[in-house]
Amino acid sequence: MAPIAIETFPEQTLTFEPRDDCKTLALRSPKDAISHKDSVKSIIQETVNNLGVLPATIAPPKPSPALFITGLGSQYPPFTFKPDRLEPFLSKWYDPSIPSIKKLLQVNQTTLIQSRSTLKPYEDPFWSRSIAPTISELDRIFRKAGVDLTVQACKKALRDAKLKPSDITHTVAVTCTNAGNPGFDLLVADKLGLSPDTDRTLLHGVGCAGGLSAMRAAAALAQSYSLRGRPARILCFACEICSVNVRADLEDVVSTSPEDAKISPVLFSDAAASFVLCNELAGTSVADRSVYELVDWETCTIPRTAGELEFVAATMGWKATLTRQVPQHALAAIGPMFERLLPYLPAATPLARSAAAAGRSAEPRDFDWALHPGGIAILNGVEQKFELKEEQLRASYDVYKNHGNSSSPTVLVVLDQLRKMGAGRDEVMACSFGPGMTVEMCMMRRVRKV
Repeated sequence: MAPIAIETFPEQTLTFEPRDDCKTLALRSPKDAISHKDSVKSIIQETVNNLGVLPATIAPPKPSPALFITGLGSQYPPFTFKPDRLEPFLSKWYDPSIPSIKKLLQVNQTTLIQSRSTLKPYEDPFWSRSIAPTISELDRIFRKAGVDLTVQACKKALRDAKLKPSDITHTVAVTCTNAGNPGFDLLVADKLGLSPDTDRTLLHGVGCAGGLSAMRAAAALAQSYSLRGRPARILCFACEICSVNVRADLEDVVSTSPEDAKISPVLFSDAAASFVLCNELAGTSVADRSVYELVDWETCTIPRTAGELEFVAATMGWKATLTRQVPQHALAAIGPMFERLLPYLPAATPLARSAAAAGRSAEPRDFDWALHPGGIAILNGVEQKFELKEEQLRASYDVYKNHGNSSSPTVLVVLDQLRKMGAGRDEVMACSFGPGMTVEMCMMRRVRKV
């Protein structure tokens, strides 16, 4: 009887020599079960013991279809809101001596955010109205100004990728600050002049994790096209207009105790960001024209944390909840996620070779990090826990201090900014987290220009 080859999802093929009493054999293993040689060895041994077969060979891992980020673009609105404006701003409606408001003002002085980008200038009458905007008004603002902001970011990404709108095969979009139908992705596609048969995907409910959620979804689409022998040029974009929801957030603040006071009114800002993801069939020299190669990615939801990070509709708009436990949950999840991705660092890379020569595995301190700047506690916590230098998080700190947290586009802005801040390390780890709590992580390599 001929040897039987069995593929263990997704990267190993085990070939077995069947005995006479064994006619068939099937073996599937989850990705993380074969991340290490010992796990593969245990799979083989268990198969030998239970099914009566002898392993003949272990074929080398199958290479995954290559994926490249060929262009990025980000866009902030032209106006900013500085911390010293918060007290006179909220004094229009609330007494600053209210305990929860007083606590919020104290937090405002410790965030280290120097300015936040906003859709409207501080002097705009919109901010002085006695009546808060309605949900329908917020919807109109997003579907006009938010769409325009997104189109600007997308045009930058397309120029960077040297592509025309007609070249795009798919879009993957994400927002949590609009729930209109048809989705804002269609409005953006129409303004960009994308083909009507462009494959569109719109993500919702992923909040601050959304930029990398879109990257993960785009990667799956691109690899699907690779297996079908088709080129994929996927335009991804994220947009959040958070500032106009401040009245809903402030109303939530005054209804809580100082110990539970919400901090979203001092963190969030407005932005849009975009990138183009291509497979290896997307054109000649696509790898050489790229900014990053997307090596692998992971996602997970932290059990029993759904109430720690939320963004839900309220009478006065969308309101955000971030509990004090968010930083510790995020920090606890990043290490295991990194370890899950590490086995997929290509063995031929200089980092993998140098680490092996030193008798160790690659570590977080070997990477540059594009970390979603959800707050200063998270940035400082990651830096300290993984023994990073501040310059390894330089883009995250820069975006946070100068623009605040813009939810889903923020990590993409960080990736865009990082490439402009010096040569840096070859390997980059991007990480974001959002409601769920959901953690997204993507391992990338810089594409160096020769």
